Amino acid sequence: MTEVRSSEADASRFRVRALVVGLVVMAAFCLVAARLVYLQVVRHEDLAAQAESNRTAVVPIVPNRGLILDRNGVVLATNYSAYTLEITPSRAGVLDETIDALSKVVDIQARDRRRFKRLMEESRNFESLPIRTRLTDQEVARFTAQRYRFPGVDIKARLFRNYPLGDVASHAIGYIGRINQTEKARIQDSEDEANYRGTEYIGKLGIEHSFESALHGATGVEQMETSAGGRAVRKLSSHAATPGDSVMLSIDIKLQKLIEELYGSRRGALVAIDPRNGEILALVSKPTFDPNLFVEGIDAENWAALNESIDKPLLNRALRGTYPPGSTYKPFMALAALQLNKRSPSLVVNDPGFYTFGGHTFRSHEGGLGGVDMHRAIQFSSNTYFYSLAVDMGVDAIHDFMKPLGFGQSTGIDLNGEVRGTLPSTEWKRNTYKRADMKRWFPGETVSLGIGQGYNNFTMLQLALAEATLANGGIRYRPHMAKAVKNAVTGAITEIVQPPGINLGYQAKNVELVRNALVAVNKGGTGTRVFMGAPYTSAGKTGTAQAVTMGQNVKYNAKALEEHQRDHSLFAAFAPAENPTIALAAIVENAGFGAAHAAPIARRVFDYWLLGEYPSEEDIAAVQKGLASAPMGKPRKASEVPLAAP
Repeated sequence: MTEVRSSEADASRFRVRALVVGLVVMAAFCLVAARLVYLQVVRHEDLAAQAESNRTAVVPIVPNRGLILDRNGVVLATNYSAYTLEITPSRAGVLDETIDALSKVVDIQARDRRRFKRLMEESRNFESLPIRTRLTDQEVARFTAQRYRFPGVDIKARLFRNYPLGDVASHAIGYIGRINQTEKARIQDSEDEANYRGTEYIGKLGIEHSFESALHGATGVEQMETSAGGRAVRKLSSHAATPGDSVMLSIDIKLQKLIEELYGSRRGALVAIDPRNGEILALVSKPTFDPNLFVEGIDAENWAALNESIDKPLLNRALRGTYPPGSTYKPFMALAALQLNKRSPSLVVNDPGFYTFGGHTFRSHEGGLGGVDMHRAIQFSSNTYFYSLAVDMGVDAIHDFMKPLGFGQSTGIDLNGEVRGTLPSTEWKRNTYKRADMKRWFPGETVSLGIGQGYNNFTMLQLALAEATLANGGIRYRPHMAKAVKNAVTGAITEIVQPPGINLGYQAKNVELVRNALVAVNKGGTGTRVFMGAPYTSAGKTGTAQAVTMGQNVKYNAKALEEHQRDHSLFAAFAPAENPTIALAAIVENAGFGAAHAAPIARRVFDYWLLGEYPSEEDIAAVQKGLASAPMGKPRKASEVPLAAP
């Protein structure tokens, strides 16, 4: 039987299908329209920016780093331009093969490969990293001719930091090095993130670190139009970088160099201060190091030599080395006794060559000094006198008097990394030791404090600051190295304002008594031979401090001890005594008697600063060996001695 189809039913189905198709097409057009509205209206600005970024590239312009100058305008840190060969690992294919091929065009040593590998570990793989620095013109020409063979490899002109005087004042000046991951994280979390785009180096130590913000400058930008392949076509706009400001220091670099030369191969530290304003005239730490080694990334051999040396050349002994002050502490003990009315200056104490307390005998001068008042006790450095004085005062009274002088405190110097040292007190001991039996202060521990031993441990900066404060009649200024900042654009010099001096309130008669005793040290005491013939009056105090603890009944014998276990040689002084313009504290590690090693260095410092005299080569050689007292040979005019060897 044949089925008869209904034309009306077919038409109905067609209409339904047409409606469905129409709705689908309409929905599709609506989606397209909505997408167009979203892209062209809602996301117009964002997509336009992306399109522009695909067409253009923003390139940071790294600013020239500011200079560092001494008080006389001598350049201590500068910049020079040089070509570097750089690889972007993400674009360079197989790195080892690329570097092997490059080494046939440009000289690439094993140390260059090691440094590059270390930089890769510290950086992102899309960053451009140097494989060779300071290329010669011939090397640049050879690579340029074969550049097409090395995708991801390019030559760039970069500024490099240079320290013209090498290791002179390296601890004070510091150095710059590549920004590490910790520093990157800190910068990214700070407001300076944009200012460090394109920058690969940052100040690490010394003035380079402390004045990083002034020295760095402001990063500029260039907007470049690029081709589809990423090649720059033309410059669209530019905002120049602002060079870093120059920092002008208070140190006299020729004096600094002289002191370092006088130390020779010996270890130690010396800080010289102008007591009238707190300016640091010299900040010496020996041995030194060459900061130029760190600029491009120090190699493993040099790092091992510096880091593993028993002499610790990377330790800034002036700021971070702590030592017992020895007898250089005695004048401050005497001043404390006078200010606190603990002892009359005329009181005579018998010095039989020892002091007995609590059944223990403490050593003094062999044979004793007999009866000594305060003046003679300072002049001839009587241990017995100051042992008994310490017991009379007590540890907490000593602590409270010495603290404002800066002992065991942060001095506030404009260099980072200063340590506090130890100024003991009963509270300090309670907080320092964990065992209950060690928290208690024993009366016998006070005895050695009087001669600068025991728990006393201070930096040479602290001792020099205290000496400067005494020289200035009790007015303490904050020590500082930076005097002014010179604007790189305008050339304007802005003095760095320092806080006013703090008057510690000493009675003038007490300061005068101690000052006269210190003058007597250099006229008829332990410093007599060193300052013989000086045309100015100086005040000073020699000191010998133990490097290792020895029993009271054990006689000191330097020859029987290892070199690093021998006593330290110290000297603290100021001049001219009537109106001081320089005060210093010096230590020569493990050298023994202060008058034989530290004091001769101080004499040459004073001669330079007050008389403009530079010691003879013969005299310098004798001082280096500890064989000099007063200067020998004919001194030279400091102005005529070249700073750098010809």
